[in-house]
Amino acid sequence: MSTFLIKNARIVNEGSIFEGDVLIENEIIRQIGDNISAKSSECIIIDAEGSFLIPGVIDDQVHFREPGLTHKGDIASESKAAVAGGITSYIEQPNTVPNAVTQELLEDKYQIASKTSHANYSFMMGGTNDNLEEILKTNPKNVAGLKLFLGSSTGDMLVDSSASLEKIFSNTKLLIAVHSEDETIVKNNLAKYKEIYGDDIPVEKHPEIRSVASCYESTVRVIELAKKTGARLHVFHISTAKELDLFTNKIPLEKKQITAEVCIHHLWFTDADYETKGSLIKWNPAVKTHADKEALWKALLDDRIDVIATDHAPHTLEEKSNLYTTCPSGGPLVQHALVAMMESYFNGKISIEKIVEKMCHNPAKIFKIENRGFIKEGYFADLVIVNPHMPWNVKKENIIAKCGWSPFEGTNFKSRVTHTFVNGKLAYANGKVKDIIAGERLTFDR
Repeated sequence: MSTFLIKNARIVNEGSIFEGDVLIENEIIRQIGDNISAKSSECIIIDAEGSFLIPGVIDDQVHFREPGLTHKGDIASESKAAVAGGITSYIEQPNTVPNAVTQELLEDKYQIASKTSHANYSFMMGGTNDNLEEILKTNPKNVAGLKLFLGSSTGDMLVDSSASLEKIFSNTKLLIAVHSEDETIVKNNLAKYKEIYGDDIPVEKHPEIRSVASCYESTVRVIELAKKTGARLHVFHISTAKELDLFTNKIPLEKKQITAEVCIHHLWFTDADYETKGSLIKWNPAVKTHADKEALWKALLDDRIDVIATDHAPHTLEEKSNLYTTCPSGGPLVQHALVAMMESYFNGKISIEKIVEKMCHNPAKIFKIENRGFIKEGYFADLVIVNPHMPWNVKKENIIAKCGWSPFEGTNFKSRVTHTFVNGKLAYANGKVKDIIAGERLTFDR
């Protein structure tokens, strides 16, 4: 096992930045301090002067498409893109083919990842209208949580029975993460626009179909249910200003029973971008107005929103070129999420300490991930070096995701991930993903 000594880094951890060294031995952060010396000639020294050293990013929502949709992406290809972007752990969603709605199908995904994942992994159990018995078999110590789709999206894993929802919320102790859009509202809106345009609906109408009302009504209902049953609820990809008053910053994160996530695309793009980006920024929930985006930023900074994630969801360009009704929603984001947030740091919109809080510390706290998400002695050495003075441009030839495109193509980023460590192994360095399977199954303190 290699030993690494990272020297002269600007270490970002738990709300502070300080210059120091970090010694990595046998998967673990062994020592943090000043002027640490290499203890053997085998120790590899990396001089990180001028660069930030942050905990590995934990992405609590990705779709890596394996099994069943591997022409879009797979665990190997997308975890490579993740480590290139500084993401060292991910939580993958159950709407693969087949849907991960039994213990056997869920475990199949863990077996694939154990052989192919470059980053640490967990897979969510999927809920349906009639699989409560399988849900209750889920081990909370080694599965991140339960995912419910309240509005249909890729895979059509819809839970639309009020009775089933209440049974699930009343009986499981798992964290319940939801895709919150009202299916009836979405269907009615879609029918209205199909009458006008047929299948060739302009993508600019997407936020009117996947409307503010569809998000708000669903989120109100699911929060009421969580409060009624005492369930632990995490609402994925908030996209509207109207939803934000449903969440609180009056209590510490560790005491929250209801938490919220925002995704990179809702912080970066607005409905004005449909004109140039078209279906490449078609997501569910939809990218909405500038006012919505600014409200999301405000809630992120004042702690009503707890986590920044990607909802990385690749499709082929051919699929994205389909008419509106058959064009899938989603896009690849793991490779560019951290550097996109760094642009907002350079613009004075957010501190790097806050980025680390929302992308590293808080996912670890919310999911109770053991010994990750912080730079602490004794924790797993999941670490990322970010050079803030190394600009680059996103081009097809440097995109790692299997689908081969990015909504950030043509974007100039000021910073670059130069090194990513996963469990003390150098998984990515200076533009190259290493040919090692460094990822391990996440475990949870529950």
